Amino acid sequence: MRGLLLAAAMLGTVSAAHAADMPDLPILRGSFTDGLTRSAVNWQGSYIGAQAGYGSSDENFNGSTSNMMAALLADTLIESSMGVSQWNLGLGKASQRTTGYGAFVGYNAQWDDVVMGIEVSWLHGKFGGMTSASERRVSATALSDGNFHDVTATSTSSISISDIGTFRGRAAYAWGCFLPYMFGGLALGNADIIRTVNVQDRVSPTQFGIYTPLAPLSSTDAQHSHLIYGYTAGVGVDVNLVGGLFMRAEYEYIRFAAQVDTSINTVRAGLGYKF
Repeated sequence: MRGLLLAAAMLGTVSAAHAADMPDLPILRGSFTDGLTRSAVNWQGSYIGAQAGYGSSDENFNGSTSNMMAALLADTLIESSMGVSQWNLGLGKASQRTTGYGAFVGYNAQWDDVVMGIEVSWLHGKFGGMTSASERRVSATALSDGNFHDVTATSTSSISISDIGTFRGRAAYAWGCFLPYMFGGLALGNADIIRTVNVQDRVSPTQFGIYTPLAPLSSTDAQHSHLIYGYTAGVGVDVNLVGGLFMRAEYEYIRFAAQVDTSINTVRAGLGYKF
């Protein structure tokens, strides 16, 4: 029994001495696991950059001129008898593709791998579109003035957005040299919106006679450098290149609810520097 205890004690002493001679490996200190979970890039701080993009703007012009037509024809015979402002002029939708360029500036706050920030982005381009529609009707019977009326109604609507600014809140996750992020916020636009309605009325004492044109009626509402409001949302990724220099790829969706309902989708590439 005493021999067994003596052997065990000697074995424990040799093991302890051997462990004392072993180097202090990083995995024992936790540095290896920390390196797997923590980003090697410091994203915290202010940054600025330039960007270029390509995108499409989609407009829904339906109903954009109906109130103008009703106001133009208020208290007229053809409106009360033929309901011209209720005609379906079918302005419909339009789409246009274009390029743009701009800049961005923001600030990041970082907690380990989590990065939160605020950013202002500006894009200059020519987003928008236009459409027009026309409809002609002849009264089936003579109206209260004793004449048949041949009425042609035309409406035109257009929007052109030259500058877009978005104010975003960003949430990101640092993964090595990559910073994937998502964002959302407020969008502002500088737009020219022009809407026009025209009505040409012709009268004849008989349905199949010669129609004499009356003075045309028209109305135009032109808003230049008009401020429009909306919202923005999107995703992107920043990639650290060297030092504070980084590149960016991004997708952004913008919706403006003005007289002309407009949606803008863009993809962008950018180059920035974090101070």
